[in-house]
Amino acid sequence: MQNLQSMIDRTQRQISSGNRILTPSDDPIAASRTLELRESLAKIDQFERNSDIATIKLQDEEVALRGVNDILQRVRELSLQASNATQSVETRGLIAVELRQLLDQLVQIANQQDGQGRYIFSGNLEATTPVTAGVGGHSYNGDDGQRESQISENRRIVTGDSGADVFFRIRIGNGDFVTSPLGGNTGTGVVTTSSVVDPTAWDQGTYTVRFTSPSDYEVLDSASSVIATGVHQPGNSIAFQGVEFSLNGQPAAGDQFLVSPSPYGNMFDGVQTVIDAIEAPVTDDASRAVMNNRLNRGMLRLDQAIGNVLEVRTRVGSRLAAIETQADSNGAFALTLQQTIGELEDLDYAEALSRLSFELTVLEASQKSFVRTQSLTLFNFL
Repeated sequence: MQNLQSMIDRTQRQISSGNRILTPSDDPIAASRTLELRESLAKIDQFERNSDIATIKLQDEEVALRGVNDILQRVRELSLQASNATQSVETRGLIAVELRQLLDQLVQIANQQDGQGRYIFSGNLEATTPVTAGVGGHSYNGDDGQRESQISENRRIVTGDSGADVFFRIRIGNGDFVTSPLGGNTGTGVVTTSSVVDPTAWDQGTYTVRFTSPSDYEVLDSASSVIATGVHQPGNSIAFQGVEFSLNGQPAAGDQFLVSPSPYGNMFDGVQTVIDAIEAPVTDDASRAVMNNRLNRGMLRLDQAIGNVLEVRTRVGSRLAAIETQADSNGAFALTLQQTIGELEDLDYAEALSRLSFELTVLEASQKSFVRTQSLTLFNFL
């Protein structure tokens, strides 16, 4: 009867808990398997928390990058306004005032912090202010590190981009080469468009286009050897070594234009280039050409910066999409694990209730038999 009462107690506890396995000894193999499955579920829960944190970080970065793009677009719009010949010194000055405010906003966004006070664009140096301005321009104080978060057993996702990649590793010029007038030019030649027309012929060298007369020019390599000559008409392109650039206005004899591979620069100094160009005095056609050349170079830098921000935003969007896809996969896997755990340890209520009824019946019969046999003595058989 004690054994029966123990069996009934176990069955009742199974029914009240809904679990078939109350102790590992009930089913050692199933209990071991269930433990492994629960550990896997715990990992998935951690991956989900990691995914949520990564999503917040990437969304913070996306908001910041959207602000950067809006500022750069506004700077470019103001630059085009300033290049208009109808602008006066006073109106260009007003434009420069707004550009300085936009530059300050740009630095503020680059130094933006998340909800926990960590700098978004400082790489792994989360407590370091990423961008500072000095006499020589703007500098980056973070590192190139990219923070990562594990969102599945074998997948990690980047949760932030360094300020070096977003703000400082931006090609100057058209991305391949820079065309700039040398100091001392007295003509009105203004560089407009430029491009690589034959990548196989472009050798990344440094060349000088020197005008020997208002219409005749020669191209010199870095050793000052003439490699090409030509006749130029305003608005036409000058082409050599697989590259070309358009030149408006009328150069003067002795004017020179330098063509060199695009170095890296930062978007803050690019905006500053535009400001400096707008604030430069314009007294005649030659000084206006100087301003327009500087403005054009600045706008090329803006275009490169806008393209770089777009590329970073594309990467951020791809990461957010990857997190969402992995979250769906994790959720499906967690559901499968929960179903398997249920199959291993969940109780079959119909079988348990039937078993309990049987055990109670047997216990009742045993108790009645015990009562009857307990009262028997040998005198009953005499």
